[in-house]
Amino acid sequence: MAYSMNELHEFPIWTALITPFFEDGRIDFETLEQLVMTQSKAGNGLLLLGSTGEGLNIPLEQKKAVISFCTRLDIEVPIMAGLGGFLLEEQLHFMHYCDGEGVDAFLLVAPIYAKPKKEGQLAWFSHLMKATKTPCMLYNVPSRTGIHMDPEVPAHIFATFPHYLGLKEASGNLDHVRAFKAAAPKSPLYCGDDNLIKEFVAEGAIGHVSVASNVWPEKTHHYWKLCTLDPSKLLKEWVPIVDTLFHAPSPIPAKAIMQHKGQIPSAHVRLPLDVNDLQPETLQTLIEADKTLQDWES
Repeated sequence: MAYSMNELHEFPIWTALITPFFEDGRIDFETLEQLVMTQSKAGNGLLLLGSTGEGLNIPLEQKKAVISFCTRLDIEVPIMAGLGGFLLEEQLHFMHYCDGEGVDAFLLVAPIYAKPKKEGQLAWFSHLMKATKTPCMLYNVPSRTGIHMDPEVPAHIFATFPHYLGLKEASGNLDHVRAFKAAAPKSPLYCGDDNLIKEFVAEGAIGHVSVASNVWPEKTHHYWKLCTLDPSKLLKEWVPIVDTLFHAPSPIPAKAIMQHKGQIPSAHVRLPLDVNDLQPETLQTLIEADKTLQDWES
């Protein structure tokens, strides 16, 4: 089904889905289907091929295969495709392919490495926005791109393009969140940091793009609802638990605990990521954290 902008905004949790691999590096499509179905059952929208999905580690033809496979599954949640890199022509080509496959939204990250300033950022996003009518979410993640998005950029995109879905803000700095809100108070805001959900809700966020929901789909959804309805019931250990998912480059810790839980058969990641970046004590902490979350309001 095709989702309207209002319908997309009704999904408070979007899972930045991992891409499961076999030990030899091939994509494990059987496990991918199981993960997609699990998220659909939890009512979480799906972000495919984002940074958590190792989108920049996957060649274009394999990314197309992931999109084609997932858009043909019988699910009840929307699919967002992640775009990233700095080759505009490749971004446009992949966007056109995804539109042909019926994706419901795009996540447009600031271009990596080149470090454009405001005018370059605005030109980049405007060029991509003009190439599609599919709703697009902008993504500010300076820890990965090397630049902080100028607040006037999403404000301008919001005022110019009716298919602007919102901003995923993942700088980890609430002052930046407030600067974006000040530049465009009515622009939809999405949390991009699992450890700041409560704070983003207080700042008016309407949703969250999550790594943690890979591991705990229902619990993450429930935590969001409590932030909006009854913060007194929030799990006090939530922040240190989800922080552990970033003790090594994401998605390494998430894949490790998911393998331990039997959610995926292999925790393999593609270079330049390496599973040996995960310390044994981190996995043990995640195992204990998982027990805490399973006992929470069970």
